[in-house]
This record gives sequence, structure tokens and C-alpha cells, in this order.
Amino acid sequence: MEVARSGSSPTSPGRPGPRAHSRAVLDKAAHENFPVAPFFLPRAWRADLMAVYGYARLVDDIGDGDAAPDGTDAALLGLDPGRAADRLAVLDAFEADLRRVFTLGAHPRHPLLRALVPTVRRRGLTPEPFLGLIEANRRDQRVRRYADFAELRGYCRLSADPVGRLVLGITGSTTPERVRRSDAICTALQIVEHLQDVAEDLRRDRIYLPADDMARFEVTEADLAAPTAGPRVRALIAFQARRAAALLDEGTPLVHSVRGRLRLLLAGFVAGGRAALDAIEAAGHDVLAGPPKPTKPGVLRQAGATLRRKG
Repeated sequence: MEVARSGSSPTSPGRPGPRAHSRAVLDKAAHENFPVAPFFLPRAWRADLMAVYGYARLVDDIGDGDAAPDGTDAALLGLDPGRAADRLAVLDAFEADLRRVFTLGAHPRHPLLRALVPTVRRRGLTPEPFLGLIEANRRDQRVRRYADFAELRGYCRLSADPVGRLVLGITGSTTPERVRRSDAICTALQIVEHLQDVAEDLRRDRIYLPADDMARFEVTEADLAAPTAGPRVRALIAFQARRAAALLDEGTPLVHSVRGRLRLLLAGFVAGGRAALDAIEAAGHDVLAGPPKPTKPGVLRQAGATLRRKG
């Protein structure tokens, strides 16, 4: 059922308007490991980064089943709100709406996609990174376990690496070497997020710890469902944390390949990952008792260390 045309506002007495709904999605930026668009960036960069963030946040919410339960997003995308629980259908509708962003004369239905149009035009962005994020969320509906790190990294190439590539595109900084370094950082940040969210992901029947590593450390799914982590789980998490740290090391030269405020932004991304790893270590690698979160002073300390580091 089509309930919206471009610019219309499908609402019901119990459903928030599109503007309020979009604001709620963007407000989640405050809970990330690092600022999405910090104050020191040029205003145009901030606006474009927030447009990309809104897109990435919404597609993740759809894939995780965290989109508006009243069917607001389904309605905005032209679906019957009763189909909101059909994540693949909503993702398909979201992709169709995304393609309107890249089609001259077309008008996206969803306000967060309408907000993306000037960013795409201004920065000359291509559809591929945006499509990758959708495909990652489709994969989440079909793939619940990963046999090894190669499989997991393949997932990260869809779920995380496109974000870094979009940041480079927005800031006019894309080169093949920077993309390679950015991919390492983004994959590391995705691994860190997976470590923080082991318990939450398991409740969604997803495990982002490679099965061969679990077998090596003799960790079972029952071990991951415990209220606190035993020694084998802690050892497994420590191993994955070292893997993420190595990827951050690989990507850090990206920070020193740019100048000015972009260097500060990229240092903040790396610092967010390192501070989160510090929090995991401070918790004794027990990520089951609650997701270890970095502190602001910890992020600032790591940002300073990253800026002083030469590669």
C-alpha cells in the first residue's frame, strides 16, 4: 500500500511526524564511541557527515529490528505499516528509495534520504558504499554465525568500510592508500563494537566471533549466554581485541596523511576504538556483564597519543 508521496508526511495519531522521527534517529549519535560530526569541523562537513550518519543509523535500525515499531519507517517508504516487521521487505523498499537519491528528477520518500540528496550532489558520492550498508543488513537476516575471520572481514567490508570511504569522499581526501588504511580502521571499529555487544548480539541470535576461534579457545554458545565471562571467554575476547588493535595500528598512518581538522576527526575515530579497547581490558575482558564503554577522558588521551604517533 502506498501511503506517501515525496514531501508528504504519513502520520497517524500515535505516530510521530517525519521530522521528529528523523531527529530521534540522529540523536543516537550521542551514544557512539566517538563524535560523529564534532563541532570543530566546517559546517558543510558537519551537515554532510550527519546526513550520512542518519542514513547508516536508519539502515542499521531496520536490519536490527530497532526501527520505529509503529511502522513509521515502513509508511515513509511506501509500505503498509503492518509490514514493518518484515525486515527484508523494508530493506528492499529502502534500497528502492536510495536509488531515487541518485536518479535525477526522482524524489526520495524518506526524510533522511531526502536530506542525503544535497550531500550526494555536492560531494559527487556514488551509490556503492550506501548499497554495501544495505547488503550488510540483508546478510544479518540470513547469516547468524561466521566460520572464520576471513568471513567476518568480508561482512565488515559491507557493514563498516563504506562509512570510512564516505568520510573520505565528503572531505575530498580519497586516494587508494587512504582507502586501504581507512578500511583497516573501520573493520577494527566494527570488531570492537562486536566485542562490546556480544551479549546483545546473542539475544538477536547473532555471533560475530569467528567459530574457529571459539573452538580454539573452547568457548561454546552456552558460555556466551552466561551472565559473566569465564576464563576461556575472556581469553577469546582478549585475542579478538589484539586483532582489532593490530588493525588500528595498520590504519593509523591515515591520520598523518591529512592535515588540519580532518586529521583531528580521523584521530578521534582511532581514539574511540582504542579507548573502547582500553575499557574492555579494564573490565578484565568480561564483556558479558555489560558492554564496556570508553570514557571521554579516555578518548581524549587516546586522541592525543594518536596525534603524537607517526604511524
